[in-house]
Amino acid sequence: MFCFQCQETAKGTGCVLKGVCGKTPATAKYQDLLISVVRGVGTVYHALRGAKAEHSPEVAGFIVEALFSTITNANFDDDSLLEKVGRGVELKAKLIGEARQKGVALPGYHEVNWEGAAADYEAEAARESILRTADPDIRSLKELVVLGLKGMAAYYEHASRLGFGSSEIIDFMASALAAITNPEATQAELLPTVLSTGKYGVDVMALLDKANTSAFGHPEVTRVNIGVRKNPGILISGHDLHDIKQLLEQTEGTGVDVYTHSEMLPAHYYPELKKYKHLAGNYGNAWWKQKEEFASFNGPIVFTTNCIVPPLPNANYKDRVFTTNATGFPGWKHIKEDAGRRKDFSEVIALAKTCAAPTEIEQGEIVGGFAHNQVFALADKVVEAVKSGAIRKFVVMSGCDGRMKSRNYYTDFAQALPADTVILTSGCAKYKYNKLGLGDINGIPRVLDAGQCNDSYSWAVVALKLKEIFGAADINDLPIAFNIAWYEQKAVIVLLALLSLGVKNIHIGPTLPAFVSPNVLKVLQEQFGLGTITTVDDDIRQMIG
Repeated sequence: MFCFQCQETAKGTGCVLKGVCGKTPATAKYQDLLISVVRGVGTVYHALRGAKAEHSPEVAGFIVEALFSTITNANFDDDSLLEKVGRGVELKAKLIGEARQKGVALPGYHEVNWEGAAADYEAEAARESILRTADPDIRSLKELVVLGLKGMAAYYEHASRLGFGSSEIIDFMASALAAITNPEATQAELLPTVLSTGKYGVDVMALLDKANTSAFGHPEVTRVNIGVRKNPGILISGHDLHDIKQLLEQTEGTGVDVYTHSEMLPAHYYPELKKYKHLAGNYGNAWWKQKEEFASFNGPIVFTTNCIVPPLPNANYKDRVFTTNATGFPGWKHIKEDAGRRKDFSEVIALAKTCAAPTEIEQGEIVGGFAHNQVFALADKVVEAVKSGAIRKFVVMSGCDGRMKSRNYYTDFAQALPADTVILTSGCAKYKYNKLGLGDINGIPRVLDAGQCNDSYSWAVVALKLKEIFGAADINDLPIAFNIAWYEQKAVIVLLALLSLGVKNIHIGPTLPAFVSPNVLKVLQEQFGLGTITTVDDDIRQMIG
């Protein structure tokens, strides 16, 4: 096993033998195998599309699901991964047959020609892992692309489940998979693919924003309860808003409350979700605290997306966890959707009725709902605060949270920021500072939470709007600094998206990604001023002045 796709891996060496996330060598092997298969499918589909073949929803669905399933902390279920491998092998054979019928020439890459016999799984998985440790600069660029594609796939799946899609985005994903599959690809050829991944990252976040707001309305400023009620409850985690909508519909009138966890917190901001009176509040914090928080919640838990932490063998909640979509874990029941994209949560609801109400772990409220539409409604107030000097600078602190002690930097940084600065946040990184009570500036809260990690798109939209309002020649002339916390692939696509918009001097941390080689880092530093965090005091001096 060799894996270095998350922030907790050892710099330059990766996770070997067993992942920090709890992933076993067998699971890692099958994920590597699935990546090899999806690269083959993407390469063949790219050739077909280049020959004017019709867009295939089946191929789009497979590419997205396969990539999403290999994201950090999403799927630990070997049987689920192998089912996708088998499906991908059959799909590739079907596409190759179509190419032969149409006279479309296919590249002679190994991933295209590999026939996918089960007896060859071990060797093919090992080959994929070895490829990831080849020439450090080529490997680094290819990893940036594939990890960006994984984040892109996650956002695309959420949008597609709400009925929104884009053949252009899928075509790019296929072309990028073909580019990184080419064994002769050079640095000069791969770097534009990295930057294009960022451009399509912006597109996929815009697509998801449109899907969410079309289905649930624009987020509104909302005060969210962090205490508990006396009814039994269901805790829903992850990012998929379509799932929580269905769960709220099916639990209405049952006497069972629904609580959000981690990245599902922003569900409270949407009018079509917050109207449900039994959406009781948010329970707990970021994903990495789930072992303690799931134990005290007492009721069933539903994972809609990644951020699973394998439970301890004696965990009192391990028999009341359900997965759905691209997630999976051995022994946990998986809820599938029917042909109409509907899911049956009746088993979860029945279990909840037998459980005690959640044990209270905190009290109070947190405020959020500051996505771009809501910020634009406050535009006059914000612009006046900037012009008057009441707000000196905005600091975008989006991204991920994690369990490493070095991440306490973000709490310390937020507390040390001058009182005339405003934090713009999205993603679970918010849990490092959204309960600190940092006050407000002329009624504008000093922590503005746009929502989930994909809602980093809101800060790009806001920045471009401020550029227009202030007549700035460049987005980097605005009073906005970027201090991004990365952990896994969705943070990678957010970073690449910001770079594609021309944002410079972004700080990332708490460490630099292990998959970025020194030479590639040098290119990013020279072209974009990419830097890493140092100390709170030095970074505040550099970012704020």
